[in-house]
Amino acid sequence: MALSPLNQRRWNNFRRNRRALWSLRVFLVLFVVSLFADLLANDKPILINYRGDYYTPIWSFYPETTFGGDFQTEAIYRDPEVRCLIASGGIEDCFDEPEGILEEITAGTYAAEGFEKGWSIWPLIPYSFDTPVDRPGAAPLPPNGQNLLGTDDTKRDVLARVIYGFRLSIFFTLIVTVAASVIGIVAGAVQGFFGGWLDLIFQRVIEIWSATPSLYVIIIMFAILGRSFWLLIFLMILFSWTSLVGVVRAEFLRARNLEYVRAARALGVGNMTIMFRHMLPNAMVATLTMMPFIITGTIGTLAGLDFLGFGLPSSAPSLGEMTLQAKQNLQAPWLAFSAFFTFAIMLSLLVFIFEGVRDAFDPRKTFS
Repeated sequence: MALSPLNQRRWNNFRRNRRALWSLRVFLVLFVVSLFADLLANDKPILINYRGDYYTPIWSFYPETTFGGDFQTEAIYRDPEVRCLIASGGIEDCFDEPEGILEEITAGTYAAEGFEKGWSIWPLIPYSFDTPVDRPGAAPLPPNGQNLLGTDDTKRDVLARVIYGFRLSIFFTLIVTVAASVIGIVAGAVQGFFGGWLDLIFQRVIEIWSATPSLYVIIIMFAILGRSFWLLIFLMILFSWTSLVGVVRAEFLRARNLEYVRAARALGVGNMTIMFRHMLPNAMVATLTMMPFIITGTIGTLAGLDFLGFGLPSSAPSLGEMTLQAKQNLQAPWLAFSAFFTFAIMLSLLVFIFEGVRDAFDPRKTFS
């Protein structure tokens, strides 16, 4: 579908901003990679061939008995016995010396009657965000060929937690920002367009609501209902929507008496059409100016809550929790470097992108 001339001009303006364009490209690559975190970092194989049949453990549950084991519980695919059962087609010798059988199968020297070799495809990082790493030594462990960014204080792979934590932070931020922005834009537009007593009463309500200590409310709600991802999103939206109201309200108060609005009213155009089709596009520059602050503020708030222990559930791959571990383990600088560079790259890219979007919507802004 072809873009309208106005949107084409906006896109051209955005493309001429090289910093914003390259930030968008880098961010999209990182975000797309994080979307496939389950295929990049997991303690289960992506695909298994066992006796001619194919299995996908990442998406399906298979008991150990499926591969010739003894238990009805889910197979622990990193266990040497299970790996030997899969590689050998389920021979009974795996119950005695799984490591030795695996070495012989790998070297191609194993021979047994009825032997049927199987195989499995593993992710690049054979650990999920909550998988304990089997390495000797006291945690946290430094980086090596097995764990490129080391492990945290519970021997979980830091690189896997960064990938999952990046995806979780972006999804959380997008949901909160979009929902809070829609509510704030609608509220500010209604206030600025109609004015009068509606604006006066609404402003007093917003002043009272903005003065509410959100951190205390979040702590109290978590104490009553427990920590959860969607509850935190709901509470963040509840206290974030007011950030855009003042900007949108001011733009609508300024524009409601301009000639094009008065002409639309004289022609009988409905209020909703005037507000969101004619006035809102002119208020988008000021609105988009606030977007980087909302996004970075949401990411910072999530990290701060996780750092204090009042954020996402402890089982979640949290970047804020990694920051807390860095503070508690000063002898492990790889934790601090991983958390710092993850936040720095993520926030810088988002700010540069929205600066470019803001300039693209500004009719006075051009690039040579």
